[in-house]
Amino acid sequence: MASFPDSVNENEIGKAKFIGELLVPVAPFDQKSGRETWTVAFAPDGSYFAWSQGHRIVRLVPWSKCLKNFGGEGSNEAGPLRLSLQNSKGGTVVPVGEPKEHTIDCGDIVWGLAFGSSVPEKQSRCVNIEWHRFKFGQDQLLLATGLNNGRIKIWDVYTGKLLLNLMDHTDIVRDLTFAPDGSLMLVSASRDKTLRVWDLKDDGNMVKVLRGHQHWVYCSAFSPDSSVLCSVGAGKAVFLWDMDKYSLIRKLEGHHNDVVSCEFSPDGALLATASYDTRVIIWDPHMGTVLMELAHLFPPPSPIFAGGANDRWVRSVAFCHDGRHIASITDDRMVRFWTIDEKSPQAIAPLSNGLCCAFSTDGSVLAAGSRDGSVHFWACPKSIASLQHLCRMALRRVMPTQQVQTLPIPPRIRSYLSYQDL
Repeated sequence: MASFPDSVNENEIGKAKFIGELLVPVAPFDQKSGRETWTVAFAPDGSYFAWSQGHRIVRLVPWSKCLKNFGGEGSNEAGPLRLSLQNSKGGTVVPVGEPKEHTIDCGDIVWGLAFGSSVPEKQSRCVNIEWHRFKFGQDQLLLATGLNNGRIKIWDVYTGKLLLNLMDHTDIVRDLTFAPDGSLMLVSASRDKTLRVWDLKDDGNMVKVLRGHQHWVYCSAFSPDSSVLCSVGAGKAVFLWDMDKYSLIRKLEGHHNDVVSCEFSPDGALLATASYDTRVIIWDPHMGTVLMELAHLFPPPSPIFAGGANDRWVRSVAFCHDGRHIASITDDRMVRFWTIDEKSPQAIAPLSNGLCCAFSTDGSVLAAGSRDGSVHFWACPKSIASLQHLCRMALRRVMPTQQVQTLPIPPRIRSYLSYQDL
C-alpha cells in the first residue's frame, strides 16, 4: 500500500472514479512477456485513442466510441464497462463519415507512439517542397510508432496505411513526440543514447541528431510553444534543448535514479519529471530550479537507497490540460492524482503493473496502460480553476520566469505568477 506523510490520513484521500477498460484478446498460448502496453496516446483533436497492446499490435479507436461505451464519464449506473475489442475488426458496419477503428501490425514490438497533426499549419523548413511525395494538409492525422528494431513507422490514422519507414536508430525507439506547432517535426528517443529530429513534411528527412546522454534515453517532451525539448534517461539525466538551434540549454540536477518520464504544463511554466527514485519533481524549466517534489514514499529514501531497486519506482507522469492536476503511475500498484498546490494526492486508485498514462485532450479522463496489454480509464477529479490560476496560465504562455520577475508588481503576486508558492 502507498505510504503518505504522517500528517495525511489515507482515509481522507479521495478514490479516483474508474470508468472502464479496453481489453485485448487472450489466447491460450499467450505469455506475459510481449503483451505490455508501453504507451497510450490521445489525438490532439480528441478524435482517436491509441495504445500498444503488445505482440506488435497498435489499436486505433475513435475516442467518442470509448466514451459512449463507458457511459460518458462513468455515468453508467451498472458500473464500469469493460469494452473488449477482440471481435471488432471484422464485420462491423461504420457509418459514412465517422472515424474507423484500425488494427495496425507494426512488424515488431511497439515501445513508443505519438499523434501528429498539421493544425495549426506550419511550413516545413525544407526549401525543396516541390519534390515531396506527401502533401500534408490540415485534415491530416498521423501516428508514429517506435519499434524494437530501431525503426519508426508513420501511419495515416484515417486509413491505417503505412506512409514512411524511418531507419536511422540502432536500438529500441523508446519514445516519440511531435512538436505541437503543426510543423510535423518529430523527435525520437532511443536506447542508442541519441535523440533524432525528423521533418515529416520533408518526407521524413532526419534534420538533426541530439547527443549528450551517456545512457538510454527514455522519454522526451516539447514545450507548448515547441521552442524547448526536455529529454530524460538513465543516469539521473534531465536535459533541456533549444529546438531552434538544436543545442543543449542546461542539465537539471535533483533526481537520484533513472528518469523515465517527463511532460510540460500547458502554459510551459512547469516541467514534471518522474524517476525510479520514488519522486516526481516539478521544475521551473526557465530557471532550472526545483519548485516541488511529489513523494511516493515517506520519508523519502536517502540518495543511496533511492538509487537502487524499490517498490515505489515511478513509471510515468502526465500533466492535465487544466494545468492543475498531475497523474503518476508507480510500482506500488497505485495511480495517483495530484494538484500543484498540494503535496499529498488528491485521489488514488488501484492499478496492477501500470506502465504509462496520458490525459484525454479535454483533461476529463486519464488512461493508463499495463503489462497485460489492457488500458484502464479513470475520471479526473473535478474542480473549478480559480480566475487567478486562469490568468496566471494565460500570462505564462507568453512570458518566461525571467520576465515575470522584472514586472513592477507586488512581490506576492510575482511569486504567484512564478509558481514560487507551490
